[in-house]
Amino acid sequence: MRYHKRLIGITLSGLFVLGLPSSGFTMPKELVPPPRAVLTNQYLALTDTGKLETTQSESIAEEKVDLARLVRDGVRRPKIGLALGGGGTRGAAHVGVLRVLEKEGIPVDCVAGTSIGAIVGGLYCAGVKLDDIENMVARKTLMKAYYTVPIWFRVALVPVFLVPHALGHHHYDGLYRGNKFASFVNKSAGVDNHQIEKFRIPFCAVAASLMDGNAHAIKSGDLGKALQASSAIPVLRRPVEIENNLYVDGGIINNLPVEQVRAMGADIVIAVDVDERLNDNDLNEFKKIGSVYNRVVSMILSRVDRDQVTSADVLIRPDVNGIRLLSTKESDAYRAIEAGEKATKEMMSQLRQEILARSSDLPDEVERSGAAK
Repeated sequence: MRYHKRLIGITLSGLFVLGLPSSGFTMPKELVPPPRAVLTNQYLALTDTGKLETTQSESIAEEKVDLARLVRDGVRRPKIGLALGGGGTRGAAHVGVLRVLEKEGIPVDCVAGTSIGAIVGGLYCAGVKLDDIENMVARKTLMKAYYTVPIWFRVALVPVFLVPHALGHHHYDGLYRGNKFASFVNKSAGVDNHQIEKFRIPFCAVAASLMDGNAHAIKSGDLGKALQASSAIPVLRRPVEIENNLYVDGGIINNLPVEQVRAMGADIVIAVDVDERLNDNDLNEFKKIGSVYNRVVSMILSRVDRDQVTSADVLIRPDVNGIRLLSTKESDAYRAIEAGEKATKEMMSQLRQEILARSSDLPDEVERSGAAK
């Protein structure tokens, strides 16, 4: 029998099954045991007979074997939550992170996101395929829905927008309403699949309230409206009214929603920080148009995220330096996606160890109840 040249992670019923043979076998349907048991036993048979591919390091192989044994023995695994931070175009890295987690068979039990993190996470939890999300992010369809007309043109029309105010018709302050963006999101999620509380994977979008000055987790209602609120950059976009509250981009208060994921019941929180690292720059860099604004925003987000970064169990930090907050370059989006994949792969060993450690820390009665299932 021939085996894969490399290990492949597969998610099955929200549990870990790793390393499948390339050619299976056929049995009468009535004799076939549950798929989880079949796949796990095949994997364990490979490792027990010393046929595990030698290209994997011994420590990683042992971690994967231990995870497979957890599945076989019915031990309850910890609940894994994902906190996706805001960062404009740099947030395309979230697509790369999710792709690697899927390939490695790491289940995601709940997601909280801010701004672009909410957009990617919300679409993912709604069931939109990662390939489709990648196309939206990289090929500018998402950006075009966000900016229905170019910013320079919208600014030029500001005097026209003042006319309704003069006539007594007052709207909230901002250049864009965002309604077309909300419609785009709901259309992408599916006509019958944009109520957050009905998602298979629990999700919340983090937005900042102009009424009480706090970060709020939007856990129910219309997805498009929630993402519109979470990504409503002040001045650029008008605040969004939801249930007698008025929201703007959550990044001004909580750009990396670790505490919100923890509140959703996660035992392990994976935080994805897409802030730009504040390295020393050449002074001439700040002579470029928009460079000072970009730097100041990075400074603010880095400060806002500081406490959340230290409270995460696993921190993934893609290298997105040099990608501007509102870059429209397709190359920047793909670079961010690749950076997300690379950073996640580098953290996989730590994540597996965290899962194994938390599984062994679960109370005996919880483990027994998990085995009973």
